[in-house]
Amino acid sequence: MSHPHPELGSPPPLPQGGLRVTPLGGLGEIGRNMTVFEYGGRLLIVDCGVLFPEEEQPGIDLILPDFSSIRDRLDDIEGIVLTHGHEDHIGGVPFLLREKPDIPLIGSKLTLALIEAKLQEHRIRPYTLEVAEGNRERIGPFDCEFVAVNHSIPDALAVAIRTPAGMVVHTGDFKMDQLPLDNRLTDLHAFARLSEEGIDLLLADSTNAEVPGFVPPERDISNVLRTVFANAGKRIIVASFASHVHRIQQILDAAHEYGRRVAFVGRSMVRNMGIARDLGYLKVPPGLVVDVKTLDDLPDHQVVLVCTGSQGEPMAALSRMANRDHQIRIVDGDTVILASSLIPGNENAVYRVINGLTRWGAHVVHKGNAKVHVSGHASAGELLYFYNICRPKNLMPVHGEWRHLRANAELGALTGVPHDRIVIAEDGVVVDLVGGKARISGKVQAGYVYVDGLSVGDVGEPALKDRKILGDEGIISVFVVIDSSTGKITGGPHVQARGSGIDDSAFVEVLPKVTEVLERSAQDGVVEPHQLQQLIRRTLGKWVSDRYRRRPMILPVVVEV
Repeated sequence: MSHPHPELGSPPPLPQGGLRVTPLGGLGEIGRNMTVFEYGGRLLIVDCGVLFPEEEQPGIDLILPDFSSIRDRLDDIEGIVLTHGHEDHIGGVPFLLREKPDIPLIGSKLTLALIEAKLQEHRIRPYTLEVAEGNRERIGPFDCEFVAVNHSIPDALAVAIRTPAGMVVHTGDFKMDQLPLDNRLTDLHAFARLSEEGIDLLLADSTNAEVPGFVPPERDISNVLRTVFANAGKRIIVASFASHVHRIQQILDAAHEYGRRVAFVGRSMVRNMGIARDLGYLKVPPGLVVDVKTLDDLPDHQVVLVCTGSQGEPMAALSRMANRDHQIRIVDGDTVILASSLIPGNENAVYRVINGLTRWGAHVVHKGNAKVHVSGHASAGELLYFYNICRPKNLMPVHGEWRHLRANAELGALTGVPHDRIVIAEDGVVVDLVGGKARISGKVQAGYVYVDGLSVGDVGEPALKDRKILGDEGIISVFVVIDSSTGKITGGPHVQARGSGIDDSAFVEVLPKVTEVLERSAQDGVVEPHQLQQLIRRTLGKWVSDRYRRRPMILPVVVEV
């Protein structure tokens, strides 16, 4: 198995007749999925998603793929193929289209409807090409065939990309549910047909590669939901992803069966479920869904609320309910259902929300105590079955953390893919398919790009490090006025501490040391404010470290008069 090396340099020019594959996100992480294919000087992008921040990235709203390696080649992009409508696959599209709004988007009906609604908020009207399973479209030098796959959102597609260099199949996210709610199976017949033609490189979803066996059918959840609905005496509040149409359908079916009305809470939930209903992907009995404002007129045992926040996101509706910061107040006897998985890294945030809800008397039903979620990704048994059908000549695991990629590679090897034809890459690692063999040829920049409010890419790792210090250790500010000509102190030093756990009065002990250092520097002729700030920072920082074993941010301000 080939793997990246930290000393990889920039890739050489792509050999004539070769196909280049560059993942810019989704490898070594769950989210931010984006892969760039290059043939004959032209580019095709598959997916452009976002990654949601973790606790060590305070203040960050979203994390984008790094577009820098393709920024000067935007005119070479033939289109963006979107495999399905989840945020980790489409959420970055508005930010790429800001740089070139006329890049065509190619996807299924529901996927395009979801991204078009998102782009409206950015005031971008995209060029779109709607495709469905079985369609075959020529997109520049890329001959793309679309294949139905089953996932936790309707209308998901895999894509087979044919070029003279060979055929590459990108699975997108998929599983092999044999009893899907919409009766839309992963098209194993199509994959077998592609296998007969010859799959030169397979990019396969790795998210569940460590999980043995097969994923249970989505419809298994129905009986659990009915039990919860039958035993709930007051309101039922369901938290789910705003795009999980199949899960919401089962909630609606249970609510209808037990005589409850349903209200969607949150802009993204209202928008996405409205789109799914209008396009026929969500079947809503007449009168079942009502506006949240009308719920006050209904008794609690007839109410179901469907909201976002299943991952503990601080600003999502469920988190705000848990913190008593939402118009909907959790009361004793309410039932809350977290109908989703735990994305790695979100565990602490989710359990914090569960504890908050429980504190107010809610009965919380989640994956840990009831079968209210099944995965949307193929487990090891399904992947083995899939590889035996596809028989790829080269394999590149995608979509997963390192442990998932490794596990997926081992599954491929078990089914007969030669070890020297399995490529384990990471974001930015360039893989070339030349002469029927895939190999790593270099690396391009593919770091995190942070979205903070309206700022995109302006916040970097140094700023996040400062934010973490501020959050963990607090800040101490020191204000001093000096004579610009002599360097002597004419005011201060004055100290204020915030979040450091040190009372302002404690600094009386160290202020004489600060004064002494500044007076000595004035005698030595050091009057430059920046140098004086450094002296203050070192003196105060050493005292705080020795006395309190803490390292707060120290912000000296030196004013010349």
